[in-house]
Amino acid sequence: QVQLVESGGGLVQAGGSLRLSCAASGRTGAMGWFRQAPGKERELATAMSWSGGSTRYADSVKGRFTISRDNAKNTLYLQMNSLKPEDTAVYYCAARASRLVSPSANDYDYWGQGTQVTVSS
Repeated sequence: QVQLVESGGGLVQAGGSLRLSCAASGRTGAMGWFRQAPGKERELATAMSWSGGSTRYADSVKGRFTISRDNAKNTLYLQMNSLKPEDTAVYYCAARASRLVSPSANDYDYWGQGTQVTVSS
């Protein structure tokens, strides 16, 4: 069983930046960041294959968010720039056994507890 622990959330003004981290207790395959805003379904923000050679981004975050990972440290990162109020959500780190990236939350085996990101206007 792999445990995921997110950190780095918080309150930021629109246009600001935040960096999220997700520490895994062991090796994982592909990993991703999903987010869920109040009253909305959980959605993919971005995901990355085990090698880092394949990534997926939601259209709403392209050009503003960057996913990266350090497999030696079993850690996933999310750099969020030019944040908008609509980015406000709980951000969840997810991991799957497969090395292949997937945009579907149903394909992920492990989940973190989530970290709140709030962007004020």
